[in-house]
Amino acid sequence: MRLTTKGRYAVTAMLDLALHAQNGPVSLADISERQGISLSYLEQLFAKLRRNSLVTSVRGPGGGYQLSRSMAAIQVAEVIDAVNESVDVTRCQGDRGCRSGEVCLTHYLWCDLSHQIHEFLSGISLADLVARSDVQDLVRLQDRRQGGGCPLPYAGKIEASAIE
Repeated sequence: MRLTTKGRYAVTAMLDLALHAQNGPVSLADISERQGISLSYLEQLFAKLRRNSLVTSVRGPGGGYQLSRSMAAIQVAEVIDAVNESVDVTRCQGDRGCRSGEVCLTHYLWCDLSHQIHEFLSGISLADLVARSDVQDLVRLQDRRQGGGCPLPYAGKIEASAIE
């Protein structure tokens, strides 16, 4: 599968933003520190996310980024697509030149799988990820490691309806 670091980091950064958005705009420096992603790489990713209307930027003291829509309205596939990443499992990246310029015997099988993966990720919103107890446990651990930061205000499981 060809989901590279760019797509993974974009989803990770957007999830971090969603998890910490209740306190206002989130700085890329904070995301960088929590997730171990370089600040310059995040700047490149967020420029693409902003161009694709997934985030908005807030300037000035206390500025940063915020989601442009509710967590429930942003799908993982949108984030991956926004950073020009594809989820493609074909050897030819879908251009039908698998085998010396010709389609290989399994080309359409891998195209179908790529489509299924994209559909799967289209069915998962940031709200779905935020509501996962394993994600909540990890973010609490990250916040403690960061020295307090902005810990999540909830102690139990978040219901998806509360996130919208």
